Amino acid sequence: MTPIDIRRAGERFATNIDWLDSRHSFSFGPHFDPENTNHGLLLVNNDDIVRAGTGFGTHPHRDMEIVTWVLAGELEHQDSEGNHGVILPGHAQRMSAGTGIRHSERNPSSTTDVHFLQMWVHPDTQGIQPGYEQLDVSAELARGELIPVASGKGHDAAISIQQRDAVLWAARLEPKATTDVPDDRHAHVFVARGSGTLEPGGELGTGDAARLTDTNGLTFTAGSDGAEVLIWATA
Repeated sequence: MTPIDIRRAGERFATNIDWLDSRHSFSFGPHFDPENTNHGLLLVNNDDIVRAGTGFGTHPHRDMEIVTWVLAGELEHQDSEGNHGVILPGHAQRMSAGTGIRHSERNPSSTTDVHFLQMWVHPDTQGIQPGYEQLDVSAELARGELIPVASGKGHDAAISIQQRDAVLWAARLEPKATTDVPDDRHAHVFVARGSGTLEPGGELGTGDAARLTDTNGLTFTAGSDGAEVLIWATA
């Protein structure tokens, strides 16, 4: 297996319908490639734009940890457990599907699209009670360094996920700022906005990703326009 596998934004699967523009880093729905189903514990990394006043109607999930991260606009969540929230940029949200949950995700704005990432990881325990958590991490992000935003390892100031071997890190980096890439069995470095350089690895633009396997000591440096980067470190 290649230790550093660069995947370009334009290589992703695409779903384009009247209300949704979605890019899938891994096999998803009707898009299937047996050689591209996951990286470590990360199964889904969807980059979605949902048009104003539209969204995903009520649908079910089971035994999955689902993390949502809004880049622009706002996303309204409702589920069968009675949870309700509006997710904004700087908010981390987790839904544990567990024994089964139904939810909807809609863009409540009548004028503005919402742009968000949705990421799924395997839980470490099947059949748990469904759960929901949302946390504003804007103050931590403002430090301009890599912070844990979803963790199964008990990190402070992060939402919790039911997966002891996974952490989602995020950073909003100023131009030319550098951060270390967390070492783990697998790491998925995704440039949500802006650009930068993975060293070693090369240049990454918006929507590009690097799948790392058994690497250590790597760094990411934001380009001249800065970068918002999300990194899953998993077993």
